[in-house]
Amino acid sequence: MTGPDDVAARLRAAGCVWAEDEATLLREASGSDAELDALVARRVSGEPLELVLGWVAFLGLRLRVAPGTFVPRRRTELLARTARREAGRRAGDPVVVEMCCGVGPVAAALEGLPGTVHAADLDDVALACARVNAPSARIHRGDLYDALPDDLAGRVDVLVANAPYVPTRRIASMPPEAREHEPLVALDGGADGVDVHRRLAAGAPAWLAPGGVVLVETSPAQLPLTLAALADAGLDVSSVRDDDVGGCVAVGVSRSAAGPA
Repeated sequence: MTGPDDVAARLRAAGCVWAEDEATLLREASGSDAELDALVARRVSGEPLELVLGWVAFLGLRLRVAPGTFVPRRRTELLARTARREAGRRAGDPVVVEMCCGVGPVAAALEGLPGTVHAADLDDVALACARVNAPSARIHRGDLYDALPDDLAGRVDVLVANAPYVPTRRIASMPPEAREHEPLVALDGGADGVDVHRRLAAGAPAWLAPGGVVLVETSPAQLPLTLAALADAGLDVSSVRDDDVGGCVAVGVSRSAAGPA
């Protein structure tokens, strides 16, 4: 039988800083010594703990994740909290869209609140997780706005996205857990990190309701570029920061109604 000290020792030798805590979680996730050994072997090989466990903690929830999906970070809790606040400001049943949703952390954070939530992504594995994490959300597959039903044009109250924002040149310096186990499309934001942000911003006015808001997670370094993209789209811009979780969100507000071009 594999003892807790043995598991922690193996994890510690592999460089896991919180070896004892991880050992406890892996033991809880396993139904037998053989299964525990398999999980520990995956973790020792460098696979992120969350993917080994099959879940990640997020705003008090346990969200399903799977190998090959992007693991929501704690900093994205600011994006989800801001989306909840903005949706709560709308009268009636607001329409919220989580673009580039991955496993749907923002949609999951909106479960049980008034309104209709849509979530869209390109990846089938991530969308399968999103369906579990946000069972009330309407799930769509496709590239950005191509994924959305036409009847949402001009009706979206809150458009939220954690799109990739790592500059291409910095991918190689990311921790191996991310660059070797998470999809490149969820990490690589192009030369300056905001290629997808520009596409999101350019298309947003056609989908937003009057006074609708766009919320885009970004980094402090990319924030001026993300705000510029939103401003270029005719939106009034601001930002929200939470240094406790390392979160940074660019905000753009629609001034008037718009329809698709």
